[in-house]
Amino acid sequence: MVNALKHNNFFGKRKGPVVLCIMDGVALSPNEDGDAVKAALTENLDNAMTNWPFTRLKAHGSAVGMPSESDMGNSEVGHNAMGCGRVFAQGAKLVNQSIETGKIFEGETWKKLSENVKKSAGTLHLIGLISDGNVHSHLNHLKALVHNAKKAGVCRVRVHGLLDGRDVGETSALDYFTPTEKALAELSDASFDAQFASGGGRMNITMDRYDADWSMVERGWQTHVLAKGDIFPSASAAISALREKTGAIDQDLPPFIVAGKDGKPAGPILDGDSVILFNFRGDRAIELTKAFEGGPEFDKFDRVRVPKVEYAGMMEYDGDAHIPKQYLVTPPAIDRTMAEYLTASKVKQFSISETQKFGHITYFWNGNRTGYFDKTLESYVEVRSDLVPFEQRPAMKCAEIADKVVETIRGGEYQLIKLNFPNGDMVGHTGVFQAVVASMECMDLQIGRLINAVKAAGGILILTADHGNADDMYERKKGQIVYKENGKPKAKTSHSLNPVPFLLYDPLYSGEYSKTLNTGLGISSVTATCISLLGFAPPEDYNPSIVNFNS
Repeated sequence: MVNALKHNNFFGKRKGPVVLCIMDGVALSPNEDGDAVKAALTENLDNAMTNWPFTRLKAHGSAVGMPSESDMGNSEVGHNAMGCGRVFAQGAKLVNQSIETGKIFEGETWKKLSENVKKSAGTLHLIGLISDGNVHSHLNHLKALVHNAKKAGVCRVRVHGLLDGRDVGETSALDYFTPTEKALAELSDASFDAQFASGGGRMNITMDRYDADWSMVERGWQTHVLAKGDIFPSASAAISALREKTGAIDQDLPPFIVAGKDGKPAGPILDGDSVILFNFRGDRAIELTKAFEGGPEFDKFDRVRVPKVEYAGMMEYDGDAHIPKQYLVTPPAIDRTMAEYLTASKVKQFSISETQKFGHITYFWNGNRTGYFDKTLESYVEVRSDLVPFEQRPAMKCAEIADKVVETIRGGEYQLIKLNFPNGDMVGHTGVFQAVVASMECMDLQIGRLINAVKAAGGILILTADHGNADDMYERKKGQIVYKENGKPKAKTSHSLNPVPFLLYDPLYSGEYSKTLNTGLGISSVTATCISLLGFAPPEDYNPSIVNFNS
């Protein structure tokens, strides 16, 4: 429990709400080529950049709790930071620390899973994203698990690898799979057998989130657990053959099974086995975990066969629901979030996005916490996302989100309204430049509607973002665009390291604060800024406000 916040000198100065609009995946690139934000016709955003108080915020690396300044930010850590006003060490950093100290392999969960397969003569299965994107997983974590499995006396390891192509290059999978295959082969000997067992693109199988498309998880279950599907001699051979057959980029590649020495599937998951989902990020790990841990009441799809296994996640993916029941690394304990302080201060809050980012504006914003702090003061609205490739619907649900926000602003019931437009991130991950440009233009039209509604209500509008993506759509090497054989730029589908904008619209401004905003801050400072604009003094240990108020 937290105490109510004290009022500041700005309290009661605006009759309308503070509206916080997160333009997911929209940052500020120094480049012209490959920047879909600049390429788009965005009259409202352009006007804001020219005429509103503006600054740049850091949204990657240490500013959001990532291990190094070369690490991209992402929507999970970005919303964590903006929701709690401080920076906590995040998944990748915590796992790195646990591996470096050896704590992960001294824990009861690791010992339990490794001892289980030693007693049953079973297999340790490792499921996860094979890349060094460091957003959902890191290849070094997989390597550490395999090496320590051998050290612990485990006899057989099977890796079920998901192709990335979103947090790394869109067709970079072989850069990760082929060396990993070689490393597993070199580590294998008469007493230890390690190899790939299955795989597929992360947006085709396994890694669904927010209950958007359980058929992805079903395909993953059939692939990883039941070992049903097309069989290939190796993961690399499967990737090459399926690319040629389908033309799909990595994230969309169909599932595949890898053969063992006998030509049969190398690693169906069976009774007595142990399973580790080595992704550390929670949103795309929860559904597969529910499939493994769900009892007879599980009804999302027909699992056909549910093996009796010891299952664990790399981290606890949902602290309230305690998913999974077992995990290797304890996640950060994020406390005293903005939403909790505001409910204690009797501030009514409204949060909305479509399915793809609904959990970010609620669960991640609230410190990885499910549910309400006070249902009488909070409203959460989810607009269901379309189940089509995002490049085919670049507008996504931004108009529907804006419809509800405009209605809510006019209603006058809520003091804080926060929304997430997912377009820049979700369409950005497709790598289709034209679609991303269209998505930015669709979003900009809705921003215009928000501006008009805020002006009419006498409120305040903040435009900002959680990380970059749409601003950096071409692969570069040493600053130069990488071109494909056909002469076209190679698409970049991962996040950028660029700073994000912070733009402030206050039509009733009368000198209460300086229009020159603070510089050099991270996105965690959005929190203290919102609290201050709502008329309260932020907690002393929150990162400083972007706006300097006159005393």
